[in-house]
Amino acid sequence: MKYEFLDKINNPSDLRILSINNLDDVSEELRYFLIETVSQCGGHFGASLGAVELTVAIHYSFNTPQDKIIWDVGHQCYGHKVLTGRKNELNTIRKKEGLHPFPSIEESEYDSFGVGHSSTSISAAIGMAIASSYKNEDKKIVAVIGDGGLSAGMAFEALNHMGSINEDILVILNDNEMSISPNVGAMTNYLTKILSSKVYSTVKEGSKTILSKVPTSGMFLTKTEKHIKGLLAPGMLFEEMGINYYGPIDGHDTRLLVKTLKNLKKIQGPKLLHVITKKGKGYLPAESDPVKYHAVPVFDRDKGVEKKSNTKITYTKVFDNWLCTMAKKDPRVFAITPAMREGSGLVNFSKEFPERYIDVGIAEQHSVTLAAGLACEGQKPIVCIYSTFLQRAYDQLIHDVALQNLDVLFAVDRAGFVGADGGTHCGLYDLSYLRCIPNMVIMAPSNEEECKNMLYTGHLHNGPAVVRYPRGEGIGINVKEEFYSYKIGRSIKVRDGIKIAIMNFGSVFNVSLEVANELDCTLIDMRFIKPIDTKAIIDAAENHNLIVTIEDNSIIGGAGSAVNEVLNENNFKIPTINIGAPDKFFNHATREEQLIESGISKSNIIKKIEKCIKNINLYDFNHSSNIE
Repeated sequence: MKYEFLDKINNPSDLRILSINNLDDVSEELRYFLIETVSQCGGHFGASLGAVELTVAIHYSFNTPQDKIIWDVGHQCYGHKVLTGRKNELNTIRKKEGLHPFPSIEESEYDSFGVGHSSTSISAAIGMAIASSYKNEDKKIVAVIGDGGLSAGMAFEALNHMGSINEDILVILNDNEMSISPNVGAMTNYLTKILSSKVYSTVKEGSKTILSKVPTSGMFLTKTEKHIKGLLAPGMLFEEMGINYYGPIDGHDTRLLVKTLKNLKKIQGPKLLHVITKKGKGYLPAESDPVKYHAVPVFDRDKGVEKKSNTKITYTKVFDNWLCTMAKKDPRVFAITPAMREGSGLVNFSKEFPERYIDVGIAEQHSVTLAAGLACEGQKPIVCIYSTFLQRAYDQLIHDVALQNLDVLFAVDRAGFVGADGGTHCGLYDLSYLRCIPNMVIMAPSNEEECKNMLYTGHLHNGPAVVRYPRGEGIGINVKEEFYSYKIGRSIKVRDGIKIAIMNFGSVFNVSLEVANELDCTLIDMRFIKPIDTKAIIDAAENHNLIVTIEDNSIIGGAGSAVNEVLNENNFKIPTINIGAPDKFFNHATREEQLIESGISKSNIIKKIEKCIKNINLYDFNHSSNIE
């Protein structure tokens, strides 16, 4: 399709030569292009549609890339990618060797800061502003953060610092009442109160005139006028922090946005512009169901996203079913999530047990310590969290839970490779960063049935426990209704073989089984990473000539390292091959492509084993059997 304006915009300088009267047309074309393209390639959808006018206005008003725009999280940045020279590549987004799913400094000079996790933009902006002042550079620094991002402590820490210094920083609060799940917390309630107030409704139109005539120099408001401003737009929370507050204004009024931004450019010091947008704007299904349309697969733009009928149950659904059943049996069960109700499988629980469902917003640290407090009072809290988000609460995990040996269960979703969201969301490090913490019990299921039983085992265990499971479907086995508790630290032998023992950890079991069948290997489903089954490892070392460990975690410090430690401690010199993620960050691709890239495939593992067998005579074994 031909676009009158969009086809002529190869970078923001092309946009800035247009008349302000053309910007509505640019926005309309950009929104249509996003709907057409994302419906054919999939990706983050609703937030980018809602930020179209804001994106156009920012690039029109600021001299990017010299002026720095930091997008928080990056769900809203598809329009930004289009306007900064990546229009023809947008259909490759989240695919192997295609565009990054979020802003990436290696992809474009217009991506000022790489993101993926929430609430980092203001901190990064402060650092850039301080550096700019130190170097006497004339550049503007803008952080664009969603209202959901303000629920994180890191954002408040940054605002607190920002208000205490006199750096020239603009924070744009893109308020659409949504992050991924509906926003929760005092900040959301505060913003909602602003929008629903009679005062705001009365002066909404008048505020446009006021804000479009912001003085270009000097003090913006006297002390008396600040109180009046508080009545017009109740932003006194930010004012009390030392940050000049402006708004709220209509985030879909391009002309108003441009005039306001250009005026705010001329005002020095820390300031916050409150912009009201609608997630999914311009596409009715996305407006009606912003959760469903936050990130979408390929879909028919006329019919919308159709519900997929899964033939296999997902691990997240296994957790959902187990949690609701367990909550009926045990009134002490609480489920805690840092703003990931849908992703972590908590929708049903939140409806059935609202009094025991706690969504803390994007506040991972708080979620863990809150669970510790519940455990202190005899409850059975379950922290439902992605592997990559648990990293953000590492100190709380050690200091507040493990050190006190508190009874908290962590249901860690999206462990291992996660595919299209790329390096920021890969859960490749949890075994490494959890294994070194005392008092922890760590489990990794190889199938759906084990996942359910491990959750039950963790629930019965009196102390901190982790069950880490992957994104997506299981292998397709039937999950029984009854629960079974595993003996802590005990593995299970799946098949007997000769000379080679394979130790499988978690969801790569199918690959391990294929290799074991091909080479007639002993296969052990280890189940527990900590405490690890020392007896099974010693037995394998005494009766085999080669040990192979397979996991979907970083090789460094992972489950294979735990096996190596046991062998070393017991003076075994048996050759060992550790298969897992190498020491690198993985870009976006399918999960299967990421596994192959890391060498976790039948053919690659067999090649490594055959290479080792050729050199087996280099080793001195303390038992008599040898590979022929």
